[in-house]
Amino acid sequence: MDVTNTLNPSKSTFSAKNDIVSNPKAVLGKDDFMKLLLTELQYQDPTNPMDSEKMLTQTSQLATLEASDNTNKALESLSKTLTQSASLSVISAIGNMATLQNDSILLGEDGNSGFDIYLPENISGGTVTIEDNMGNIVKKFPVDSMASGIHTFEWDGSNDGGSRAAAGAYHAKIVYITDNGKSGASTNGTYPIESVRFDNGEPLLKLGSQYVPMTRIKEIYKGRT
Repeated sequence: MDVTNTLNPSKSTFSAKNDIVSNPKAVLGKDDFMKLLLTELQYQDPTNPMDSEKMLTQTSQLATLEASDNTNKALESLSKTLTQSASLSVISAIGNMATLQNDSILLGEDGNSGFDIYLPENISGGTVTIEDNMGNIVKKFPVDSMASGIHTFEWDGSNDGGSRAAAGAYHAKIVYITDNGKSGASTNGTYPIESVRFDNGEPLLKLGSQYVPMTRIKEIYKGRT
């Protein structure tokens, strides 16, 4: 049988164009495969039917295609489940302490440099120390009594001699006396995890005055907040 004689050429052309638009990559799914197989059976020569071995091969291919499709769906579902589980795991970290991979404060050629330090308890006073990467003391300044929590400090960029410190990376810490007379210390770069925000599915943890991704965190541990 001549298949082209049974079809409307203009309709066939229009249908083909629609197929190209709807399936630009020309990827066949199991439903498309089944349609092709049924069409082949419909227009086969009755005097020379399709070989049974060929039929078994094509149905086997269809079964394989459907199994692959089901596997892909199962993997997508598993991926969503794992993503949700990971999100819940991150949320459970709220209230714990976290230390950043890089706790440096940057000083430019001019201007001030601000940094956050977390105080786990009320203090009656203390001293903030800024050191260079070699551990040398660059600047010290006293602080008065403060309540527990995150505090932002401003460094004007000067050293203890009154001159301008070189631009670069520095580290800050505070040594303090608590209200009950005990001594303690804290550094910038270690803060309680206050909240978690999701940006396009990526969790961002609020540490100090900023939100940071998990890749910037070196350690999470339980601590008094």
